[in-house]
Amino acid sequence: MGNIIERVQQFAELIGPNVYLQAVAIAAAFILIGKIADWILSRAIGRIAMRSRTDLDDRFIDLLHRPIFLSFVLLGLSLATQRIQLPDSPEFITLGALKTIAVVIWYNMLRHLTDVLIQASRRNRESKLVQTGMLALIQNVFKVVLFALAIYFVFLAWDINVTAWVASAGIVGLALSFAARDTLSNLFAGVSIVMDAPYKTGDFIILDGGERGVVTHIGLRSTRLLTRDDVEITIPNGIIGNSKIINEAGGPSEKHRIRIAVGAAYGSDIDHVCETLERVASDNAEICTDPVPRVRFRQFGESSLDFELLCWIDRPVDRGRLRHELGCAVYKAFAAEKIEIPFPQRDLHVKTMPDTA
Repeated sequence: MGNIIERVQQFAELIGPNVYLQAVAIAAAFILIGKIADWILSRAIGRIAMRSRTDLDDRFIDLLHRPIFLSFVLLGLSLATQRIQLPDSPEFITLGALKTIAVVIWYNMLRHLTDVLIQASRRNRESKLVQTGMLALIQNVFKVVLFALAIYFVFLAWDINVTAWVASAGIVGLALSFAARDTLSNLFAGVSIVMDAPYKTGDFIILDGGERGVVTHIGLRSTRLLTRDDVEITIPNGIIGNSKIINEAGGPSEKHRIRIAVGAAYGSDIDHVCETLERVASDNAEICTDPVPRVRFRQFGESSLDFELLCWIDRPVDRGRLRHELGCAVYKAFAAEKIEIPFPQRDLHVKTMPDTA
């Protein structure tokens, strides 16, 4: 690049002693160089990118060719301004404005490139970043970093002392950290939740306080749950990050096991009871066949032989409804098979009778 600038200046001197003509020649030369660079990028490299299976490189080239052309144009205008040798104040203002325009152009390009990369990542549904909601955090962080860098380079373009501003920002940040302690606590807890991923959007979780529902949104400040009553609960991440979380959709699969406890009267045929309970589970189409339903004899109760039907369902959110259906089916099956379901009984022995007048 340095050799190109020197040659352009030497070419400008050949035009004549008029510095204004030389400045126009320099600007025109860099416009021509920008057009050539734009043509090489959009035509030659663009044709190679069109052969790839993804459109990510095509969109990247579409975003890149305009900033490159404008960068050459701004560079030519800057050299032309220096060639004219304006007074210090006009030259400083002109160069500062040109540098600021360049910073804005490249800031917009990088911001749009971040959006393109995030959209491409969201298409991959199997990505852990998509499942944990990490993309939203990354996108916001990139936007903040790009904006901070743009402000930094704008300060450099106008020869502003950045050190003093950084020190002032540190003092202001310290004051805000004390004033917004709870907000920062929720923010850091949100980052921890996103990074550790104890749950993801769509999981069915239970918290210490008894809140139970589907995770609908994981934000930096709070997490939202939708209960079975269609009531949305917003919980600050500072609280949920320090709570015990039961993720019913976690583990190797999303399947969930439900238990139906039932008692049979003493004297009942145990094998008959087990076969009846297994048949009730197999007759329900929403009960998983892998793992297969099973029946366990738990204990000799005070009034009954206590059994438990164990079966798996595909989604934890269906637990309440399927327990209701299985409970009704067990009662009807026991009645049809003449299996008695006893109720607790107590014998009362009266030792003495009260005196009657």
